[in-house]
Amino acid sequence: MGKLTYDRVVKVDFEDRQLAHLQLVIGTKLRRGESFHFSWKDDTSIGDGRTTIWVHPHCSLVYKYYGSRRPQLNMAWVEALAYTANSPSGLYLVPEPAERAIEEGTEL
Repeated sequence: MGKLTYDRVVKVDFEDRQLAHLQLVIGTKLRRGESFHFSWKDDTSIGDGRTTIWVHPHCSLVYKYYGSRRPQLNMAWVEALAYTANSPSGLYLVPEPAERAIEEGTEL
């Protein structure tokens, strides 16, 4: 279980694998200077609602992983998350799709 901390105030738990994929998508958008909304469903222990934050290039983000190994990335999932991040509703967690076979000679 990993933790994302936003501006030292909002702290949310994600599985390490989810968090690694979110970090890649968020980092890519921020490197491009793009701001966006990020929404997730809250755990039942804090009310079972939904939280949305405005992610921008000057916000403070901390990604804390509790596992010692770096999760393997599924590029199909990265693309699906990036698609939501580029939509008017902003980034939200979607189920992990099956990883597509990489065609011979294709580089990521």
